Amino acid sequence: MSVIHRLWASLPRPLDPLRSIKVKFGVVVVVTACVAVLIVLWGYPLGFRARQTMPVGVLISLVVIQLLAHGMTAPLREMTAAARAMARGDYSRRVRATSRDEVGELAHAFNRMAADLAEVDRQRREFVANVSHELRTPISALRAVLENVADGVTPATPEVLDSALDQTERLGRLVTQLLDLSRADAGAAPLDLCRLDVAAFVADVTAEAAASHPGARFVSDVAPGLHAAADRDRLHQVIANLLDNAARHGPPGTPVTVTARPGAAPGGLVLEVADEGPGIPPAERARVFERFSRGAPGTRVAAAVGTSQGTPGGGTGLGLAIARWATDLHGGDITVLDTPKGCRIRVRLPAAPLP
Repeated sequence: MSVIHRLWASLPRPLDPLRSIKVKFGVVVVVTACVAVLIVLWGYPLGFRARQTMPVGVLISLVVIQLLAHGMTAPLREMTAAARAMARGDYSRRVRATSRDEVGELAHAFNRMAADLAEVDRQRREFVANVSHELRTPISALRAVLENVADGVTPATPEVLDSALDQTERLGRLVTQLLDLSRADAGAAPLDLCRLDVAAFVADVTAEAAASHPGARFVSDVAPGLHAAADRDRLHQVIANLLDNAARHGPPGTPVTVTARPGAAPGGLVLEVADEGPGIPPAERARVFERFSRGAPGTRVAAAVGTSQGTPGGGTGLGLAIARWATDLHGGDITVLDTPKGCRIRVRLPAAPLP
């Protein structure tokens, strides 16, 4: 049956060039009527009466209808089969979309939807696998430390307890980031806009970053008297994640610079965070803000995730994704700029009216 089905599906579709299904129905009616009339007229010279040739004409007309209507209904049957396959988790099925009418447009839209669902399913599987991996790393390290202390193998020195605390903090950061992304997916993160003193705001964020990265040097350059309307907590997430990313990848002792300038439109804001690290290759810049983005081994993108390098202190690969989400909430954009050295990321926020 599968061979017959494939042969039937491969039959030509002569009505595909027509752009309207109404025209197709009209063509089918006209063709079948003409076939029936021609059969009757053909029978008269041969001595056959209409009651003899009419049934033959009707049968031949039905065959013609099947051949013509096949191309009109085949995409619908294929979409039905593909939808059933999707219900079973198979998103690889596609519909042959050669028609130019409304059914053909529906088939193209169905194929795009199937491709989008396949991509979402792939990202979901990767997300679950990556989250499981990222959670397992600090938990395993913390368990090893505590087991050694409990068994008396390692004394409970301040250094050992600090190591356990570091893993606990890393686990807490990952859980917080996952909760942020969960709120982003649910759309449950409205903005609480307020008037920000940008200089004071940047000073607070850099002070927190300096406490988390004692070996880094943070420098701020804010235009005097600069104010902007933004959600303080969300913008804090953006800058804090950018500073954390820059501090982890910049050479020790080199400056991490935060620059704030007014936007092109009155009330807008432009923030830039620059470091002197290895930078982000142009080929990776389109993916660097994706969740758990993993670049080629040895690149900054791969190091940002940490697991590619095997370093338990690496990042989770979620920080820049959260930065993009918070920027999008403000209606702004975040991009990686071309720089001769290091990495420079720009955040642009449009002017926003205060409630």
